[in-house]
Amino acid sequence: MPEEAEDMWHTYNLLQIGDSLMASTIRKVQTESSAGSVGSSRVRTTLIEQACDPTQKADVAAVVMQEGLANLVLVTPDMTLLRAKVEVTIPLKRRGSCTQHEKALDRFYEAVMQGILRHINFDVVKCILVASPGFVKDLFMAYLFREAVRQDSTILLENRPKFMLVHSSSGHKYSLKEILCDPAVTARLSDTKAAGEVKALEDFYKMLQHEPDRAFYGLAHVEKATKALAIDILLISDKLFRHQDVATRSRYVRLVDNVRDNGGTVRIFSSLHVSGEQLTQLSGVAAIFRFPIADQSEPEDDSSSDEE
Repeated sequence: MPEEAEDMWHTYNLLQIGDSLMASTIRKVQTESSAGSVGSSRVRTTLIEQACDPTQKADVAAVVMQEGLANLVLVTPDMTLLRAKVEVTIPLKRRGSCTQHEKALDRFYEAVMQGILRHINFDVVKCILVASPGFVKDLFMAYLFREAVRQDSTILLENRPKFMLVHSSSGHKYSLKEILCDPAVTARLSDTKAAGEVKALEDFYKMLQHEPDRAFYGLAHVEKATKALAIDILLISDKLFRHQDVATRSRYVRLVDNVRDNGGTVRIFSSLHVSGEQLTQLSGVAAIFRFPIADQSEPEDDSSSDEE
């Protein structure tokens, strides 16, 4: 059964008319003999956790927080998943007494810690980013491992090297974009697909700024560069392959095939990932060229829009 929008996308690409499907399940089969006795047999399935649980593919986790607010996010190769949101009202400090303020902070930190233990699979996750403005992240980390020692939480203590402190402008989910673009984070996550997409988009922005004749976005511009065998790296959103118009969808498929046939690299971005959301704002398709192409002034084709 599909459990998320991406499941239907994978199904759409895997199945064709005339395919035969086979599935395993559990059934309680009862048979009745001529003598009236009833017997039963049980058939067991083998659970494929990675297919059923997106957390099995999330090699990066992030806790984006500010005082009283925390978003726990898992970053899979295909999407960004919000697994928990913690909100606790933190009263202001009063002159001569900070008791209520400190108690509320402890409740907030405890809720975040429980969210980490509940939603992060430490066997899969390679890095846990803890980000906040100011010293919120530092105070939380001090609380987290103080409690880990007190409660003898071996899972936290053994995985302490996986935690990384990062600055963010806020505790909202959208701050994840700036966190993943941090050079220190990019270096730490260099072996993950998510980091590869973020780096590719970052390279495109740098090229657009410093050598604008070697970076363009929009379908018409990119197709023109393909004909000139100029594309080195193609960045394209998977959302474009779900366009309702078959002819437009085929146009994007041909573009990808042509780039690959000409020795270019194709980066397909998930529209459910933070980097894919950024690419969608650039029409969903962009490219870095092998050499400058100065004449790209013709107006953009209407079909370059990713509207469905």
